[in-house]
Amino acid sequence: MVERPYTLLSCGMSIDGYVDDTADERLLLSNQADFDRVDDVRAGCDAILVGAGTVRHDNPRLLVRSGDRRAQRVARGLPATPLKVTVTSSCELDPGAQFFTVGDVDKLVYCATGSLDRAEAKLGDVATVIDGGHPVDLRRVTADLHRRGVRRLMVEGGGTMHTQFLTAGLVDELQLVVAPFFVGDSRATRFVGDGAFPWGPRRRAELAEVRQIDDVVLLRYKLSDRFAAA
Repeated sequence: MVERPYTLLSCGMSIDGYVDDTADERLLLSNQADFDRVDDVRAGCDAILVGAGTVRHDNPRLLVRSGDRRAQRVARGLPATPLKVTVTSSCELDPGAQFFTVGDVDKLVYCATGSLDRAEAKLGDVATVIDGGHPVDLRRVTADLHRRGVRRLMVEGGGTMHTQFLTAGLVDELQLVVAPFFVGDSRATRFVGDGAFPWGPRRRAELAEVRQIDDVVLLRYKLSDRFAAA
């Protein structure tokens, strides 16, 4: 059996299952207390992965925000913030994005075999470019991350990555935060797209925790037998 990191998928969504709306400004789906909880989860991981679409559209920093948490990581001999990882087929990524320019930590880009040379020329100065297969194979990606010492991986989006990780059965834990409002626009991006998910009416996911955090609700689901050991 190929070894892979313990994988935690983290997402916030509206009551009707959307992770954004159609406005230019990013939709905030959580509150300060939950943002701090997510920061704590990040601090406990070895790597944070987002899809190329998230890098393009949200321009995330993907850093541990708390100075105390960064200091605790450094005291344990770790980088102040986890490794940054993205996955791309076309390599339509800006080397000036905050994913690459912010944070003194390694950045890994897994790209499709056919885009490898172009990705190396475009991003080789700001990231380590790795052949992810053709098309990109997330099993190959997670196995390579494990070989690089990643034991706990946090997947933060977007919808394409959520769908691919979940349908591939590569997620051990789902942390889903529900915001107290509706988006109500089918043009907006949903939590996941269509796919053959391992969990359906005949195999229900196991709800491990429900927690109210001010005006949002955190749902934690056990999606593999590895959950209890994490």
